[in-house]
Amino acid sequence: MLASMRRLLGIGPRRMIVRQVPVVRARYDAAQTTPDNARHWAAADALSANTANSPAVRQTLRVRSRYEVANNSYAKGIVLTLANDTVGTGPRLQVRSEDAAVNRVIEREWAAWSEAVHLADQLRTMRMAKATDGEAFAMLARSDALQSPVKLSLRLLEAEQVATPTLLPSPSAVDGIELDAGGSPAFYHVLKQHPGAGGLVSTGEYDRVPAAAMLHFFRVDRPGQCRGIPEITSALPLFAQLRRYTLAVIAAAETAADFAAVLYTDAPPDGAADVEPLDQVELEKRMATTLPAGWKLGQVDAKQPATTYREFKAEILNEIARCLNMPFNVAACNSSAYNYASGRLDHQTYFRSIQVEQAHMELVVLGPLFREWLREACLAIPELRDVPPGVSVEWMWDGWEHVDPAKEANAQATRLASHTTTLAAEYARGGKDWEAELRQRARELALMRELGLTAVPAAPASPAPASAKDPTNEQD
Repeated sequence: MLASMRRLLGIGPRRMIVRQVPVVRARYDAAQTTPDNARHWAAADALSANTANSPAVRQTLRVRSRYEVANNSYAKGIVLTLANDTVGTGPRLQVRSEDAAVNRVIEREWAAWSEAVHLADQLRTMRMAKATDGEAFAMLARSDALQSPVKLSLRLLEAEQVATPTLLPSPSAVDGIELDAGGSPAFYHVLKQHPGAGGLVSTGEYDRVPAAAMLHFFRVDRPGQCRGIPEITSALPLFAQLRRYTLAVIAAAETAADFAAVLYTDAPPDGAADVEPLDQVELEKRMATTLPAGWKLGQVDAKQPATTYREFKAEILNEIARCLNMPFNVAACNSSAYNYASGRLDHQTYFRSIQVEQAHMELVVLGPLFREWLREACLAIPELRDVPPGVSVEWMWDGWEHVDPAKEANAQATRLASHTTTLAAEYARGGKDWEAELRQRARELALMRELGLTAVPAAPASPAPASAKDPTNEQD
């Protein structure tokens, strides 16, 4: 019929052109599902970042992570060490505008305000929450009770309190967060009551807080991810294994210790004196004694070598700390197996991770916080009325002490002499403000001249022995 219609309409036959598309076959061992690996990959999925990190999944991970940190001394120590090493005593502000007087006023007022709101403590809490809960929230608020001209304050929130009880699936909303057309947070939903508050029934009511008034501190592991999961998630099963193995070793030792001695015999049933099963034979302390004919005395062996236990704990702790880029000697607080060179080498990766973490905190916490503080400070402090809003600043963190101060001082002198560094950079390594340190040094020298004292010249660096110059003997 189709051919006759074509003839009626004057349409000639069409020629179909079939192009041969080459078939590409690529095989990856990791893409194969076999009876051997089927169970291993059974939990793998193709969910999006926000679907995989659903409210139920995040809640389960949070409560387990908190439980482990609260009950496992290693987990608690690792999280505390991470927070202390990242925040330390708190960042110091250094303003880089052209007006030195204005710089000093801003730095002085910021330091006073930071002390009034306990900023260092709050930053350490946020860092611990990021490791344990996966994210930390700080809402900008106002507190008239602050002993500071600027009444800006921080209100820390737990992850459970940023949620939407009536959330419907939508590409423009994630649990607790409304997104704008570009996918950036526009509003945060803050529950008026914590869901876990004892004795209170959560009403599900929440406040819509603008994104400009909320600091959301978490690590983005996948594109499009809007909520965080605990940083120690991958280590949670290892913490459980460590505790179970420790309990098993203790149980084996206690079982062996509970039996002072046991009687056993190799004699045939009629060749030994009758002893009832599990019968007790009294043995007097420090006295020689005899046993029933045909019976011998022995003890229960714990079968838990101490060396195996130590090695197991070290391997597990090393694997646990790896997800945080923390070396074993920091996680275990034990450097007995390290030499100086290996200790420094392991710390390089850890220190770089800390620097990345500090830069992230500057970007998402300190930067927005300072801009809001400066906006209010320009209204509340007369000396800052004419300060432009775009002030360039730097954050000075606590420095890391060198294991060999003499070598570090010589290296610093060499860098300064060769003009490959500056005093500002060298003071920044120690978390100090170069202007404040130089002014303090000038006052010290002036007072020494007034008192007739002279500074003791630095002793010249002694040449290293020949053996230390040998690359094969280098230890640092």
